[in-house]
Amino acid sequence: MADGTTAAQRADRTGAAAKDSAEARGVRQAAARAADKGVAWKDCPKDWGFDKPIQCGYVTVPVDYAHPRGRTIDIAVNRARNTGGAEARQGSLVYNPGGPGGSGMRFPTRVTTGNPLWTKTAKAYDFVGFDPRGVGHSAPISCMDPQEFVKAPKADPVPDDEADKRAQRKLAREYADGCAERSGDMLPHMTTPNTARDLDVVRAALGDRKLNYLGVSYGTYLGAVYATLFPDHVRRMVVDSVVNPSREKIWYQANLDQDVAFETRWNDWKDWVAANDATYGIGDTPEKVQAQWEKLRAAAKKEPLGGVVGPAELLSFFQGAPYYDSSWAPTAATWSEYLKGDEQALVDAAAPDMSDTAGNASSENGNAVYTAVECTDAKWPRSWSRWNRDSERLHADYPFLTWSNAWMNLPCATWPAKQQRPVDVATHKGLPPVLIVQSERDAATPYEGAVELHERLKGSRLVTERDAGSHGVTGLENACVNKRVDTYLLKGTTDRRDVTCEPHAVPEPEKASESAGARKAAADLPRLP
Repeated sequence: MADGTTAAQRADRTGAAAKDSAEARGVRQAAARAADKGVAWKDCPKDWGFDKPIQCGYVTVPVDYAHPRGRTIDIAVNRARNTGGAEARQGSLVYNPGGPGGSGMRFPTRVTTGNPLWTKTAKAYDFVGFDPRGVGHSAPISCMDPQEFVKAPKADPVPDDEADKRAQRKLAREYADGCAERSGDMLPHMTTPNTARDLDVVRAALGDRKLNYLGVSYGTYLGAVYATLFPDHVRRMVVDSVVNPSREKIWYQANLDQDVAFETRWNDWKDWVAANDATYGIGDTPEKVQAQWEKLRAAAKKEPLGGVVGPAELLSFFQGAPYYDSSWAPTAATWSEYLKGDEQALVDAAAPDMSDTAGNASSENGNAVYTAVECTDAKWPRSWSRWNRDSERLHADYPFLTWSNAWMNLPCATWPAKQQRPVDVATHKGLPPVLIVQSERDAATPYEGAVELHERLKGSRLVTERDAGSHGVTGLENACVNKRVDTYLLKGTTDRRDVTCEPHAVPEPEKASESAGARKAAADLPRLP
């Protein structure tokens, strides 16, 4: 029955209630303490990998904002100071790269390495990165032994029969149980709203009255939740490659949507590989490229390459191409070398490095945080029949990622912590215009998410990169996009209406010798939803 109020009135009413919650009172207390204490900036610890002039420090936050004087954890932060001096400085620009589970601590290196896309913004802002709660140096969580987590070969994610499904279901239950055993005290508090509250405490510790923020991938959802909870604390906010914030999408349906979008972008890459058959010799039509992919999968399933690279490891490596255009040439070059008889190049690119214990620990930690946040943020189907039915249906038309994605998320079906109701992302009083940047054919965060967020955040502007699909548009060279990001961050202004930009340049084909240095880099790119 209608209650006679408008959507805006209901949003304001919801916002007022949120301001009076125990968590809201707790974050105000924590932020006030952080503002008084500030950040004790020091040279970064040697094993963090950040040299001068980047500085590091910690910000203390409550584990549970409903009990702000209870147990606390320290959030790791780092910064590179603005390059334009005191007169040009506009505050801090805080960054989150996605995940959930991604570290933003490399963001200040965009200043110290002189990244040309960010030199103008760097004059005005300190570039600030942080490890979200549970990540890296911020009370890291774990769900299983890292060396076991990366060990290969893993089972083919595409099941042959019911026995394969039962085995995968057992692994998912064991993983959820491992999360409870190793990190159970943190699981109820590993949520996007709590990370947004941490972000507000970090803002206060930095001495900024309002937040300047850049979020990519999952970082867009973190930004959207922050904008909902703290609308009058936002100064500038850029969100790039947008997670659909609808409560109906977070998180089960969002992952099903990914399965469709990944197939689309996989097809885009196959078109490119076929068009550059003179360089790679994989196949001169997308159908021939697909046939080669299926042949490669079958061979690795029958006998894992180098004893360690099966279909699961191949998918992990090849998944880079639908994610990032920068992976197109290195991935194709590695595949081309394999077809010419160099199996080792593909093994080196796709197999885990068991000697890299620090990197393996980081990978396991990132997956643990991904699982903990997505499983705790929202209610997931508990019925296996629902998962099975949806996966079978999607796999029929979108086979590239569907089953792999299902198994990755299946621990949420038996999650041991209470699952929350997602924040209703909406505009509340005081929120300034937000800049939304999105490519049309993004695989990890389909375009509809940007449209949904644009509708929810009144006064926002949407910049669309047409006929493109690389994940993370603000990191690419596209003058139409780059200029608008700079203008917004430096002046706070947007176009009067939404903008559609031409796509960035299509990657140039590279032969194996030219791509040798990039092959491992392609394998190491973050896989961030």
